Amino acid sequence: MIGAAALLAGLSGTAHADDGLLKQAVGGPDGLTITGGVRARVEGIDGQFRPDKAKDDVMFSLKTTLLVDYDGGPFRIGGELWDARAYGQHHDSSAGTTEVNAMELVQAYVGLDFKTGDKSEARLTAGRFTMNIGSRRLVARQQFRNSTNAYTGVNFVWKDSKGDQLIALWSMPQQRLPDDAEGIRDNKVVWDRESTDLQLWGAHLTKAGIFGGVMEVYGFGLDERDSPDVLTKNRHLFTPGMRLYRKPKAGQIDWDLEGAYQMGSTRLTTSASDMKDVSVSAYMIHAEAGQTFKSSWQPRLSLDFDIASGDQAGSKRYNRFDTLYGARRFDFGPTGLYGPVGRSNLLSGGVRAEAKPDKKSDVMFMYRALWLASRTDSFASTSVKDGKGNSGRFAGNQFELRYRRTLVPNVLHFDTGVAYLDKGRFLTEAPNAPQTGDTKYGYFDMYFDF
Repeated sequence: MIGAAALLAGLSGTAHADDGLLKQAVGGPDGLTITGGVRARVEGIDGQFRPDKAKDDVMFSLKTTLLVDYDGGPFRIGGELWDARAYGQHHDSSAGTTEVNAMELVQAYVGLDFKTGDKSEARLTAGRFTMNIGSRRLVARQQFRNSTNAYTGVNFVWKDSKGDQLIALWSMPQQRLPDDAEGIRDNKVVWDRESTDLQLWGAHLTKAGIFGGVMEVYGFGLDERDSPDVLTKNRHLFTPGMRLYRKPKAGQIDWDLEGAYQMGSTRLTTSASDMKDVSVSAYMIHAEAGQTFKSSWQPRLSLDFDIASGDQAGSKRYNRFDTLYGARRFDFGPTGLYGPVGRSNLLSGGVRAEAKPDKKSDVMFMYRALWLASRTDSFASTSVKDGKGNSGRFAGNQFELRYRRTLVPNVLHFDTGVAYLDKGRFLTEAPNAPQTGDTKYGYFDMYFDF
């Protein structure tokens, strides 16, 4: 891709002063975009909450990206290389494909942009691509995580000057490889796989100016089946939902209300002998209300509530909510070696405080109380379970603190944070809960953008 960028650069033109460092170095025509970056992270965990994983762990990870896009109007062509690697983790580390996906071409697309009216336009993209849709709770391009979700297919985006938008897509989510423990430890380079055995499709409508904010209505379908290489739960899910939100602004109340229901069928295991389809009935709700105060620090306080259904023992339906390809760091804290909280079998309330001490930094603190929505299903993303429901519902208290600062505008910045999971009765008494004490976690990220 660097060679292609250099070839395009030789055609005509020079880079603008506000272009990234690489674009300024390479030059090129006005329609050429070259961006990328390197993020180095050191993170550590003690008091593991996952069963059968390292009690404590330390990992150094690198994420390197390079995006080249040429917009010739109306046609576009582009690609993005994403290299995610991890080093130094223990042999029984929890690190997996969310941390390692070495040298992968996550995007390789062609596109067509065209006007649909005086104040509206559309964009059609085909090939490999990444997506952020709506709140990013169901379909997202990862930011904190070392690797990302990516898709192969077609997506269509229409939008107008009022802020209204329609997204429609059909895709085959890329299945990150390698997915074996040895390949992950060795950062082995294996081309990710996509096939019609796993399909994601749907539509998302955004309507501005509703109740003083924005309304989103959507429906996403997921169809999955076994292949010769991969055994699955044969999920066939449809997830309709709605969201109402108002962005934070100094001197006013903001909110974010989202609910989704999930229906369809699944199998309870990935075993080849499991041929029974079980109907699905699951849901997710997020509710948040905040206030940003008029002050030089722009402090914001918010109350947050989340519930995501869990599977009920004895139920004739499968009740555990599937978050599809969503991101969770912005709601539930750091992931990586941490990440106990997710949108499955969760009941949680909390308070968040944010501030900007100056133009180059921001700080955030959040507290969450954690319960299980169903006492007989595994809690959130921990894999800790009591099938008899004898360990109660209370999972614990989570405390999180984060600080970010820009060192060189548009070039260099860092992000650091800590999290503490004060384990409750469930995470200490469930049959497979590791007896490791409370969980302590910290990370330090350094970003270089070019």
